[in-house]
Amino acid sequence: QVQLVESGGGLVQPGGSLRLSCAASGIIFTIYTMGWYRQAPGKERELVASISSGGSTNYGDFVKGRFTISRDNRKNTVYLQMNNLEPEDTSVYYCKASTYSGIWGQGTPVTVSS
Repeated sequence: QVQLVESGGGLVQPGGSLRLSCAASGIIFTIYTMGWYRQAPGKERELVASISSGGSTNYGDFVKGRFTISRDNRKNTVYLQMNNLEPEDTSVYYCKASTYSGIWGQGTPVTVSS
């Protein structure tokens, strides 16, 4: 069964940090670009970061050096380290595997608030 399971979201104060994880199963993880996206209420889903099979990374302009995407191919897991979080980062964060049809996880909510 093909599945992406995100974890690590939660409530954090402005300036705080969170580390999101996305565990993949049922796919040949090592060959696919993996990405993190987010969608806030009333807004379109947007790319946060992506990492290719070779380790090349790409970030949304709003990240501004605050987030780091990484992958552990031994664990079939992709991570998103988020530092210096801002209230504007409040959103549901989704993991995506760029297979032919695209596979999405169920999302993990992140709330940045004091």
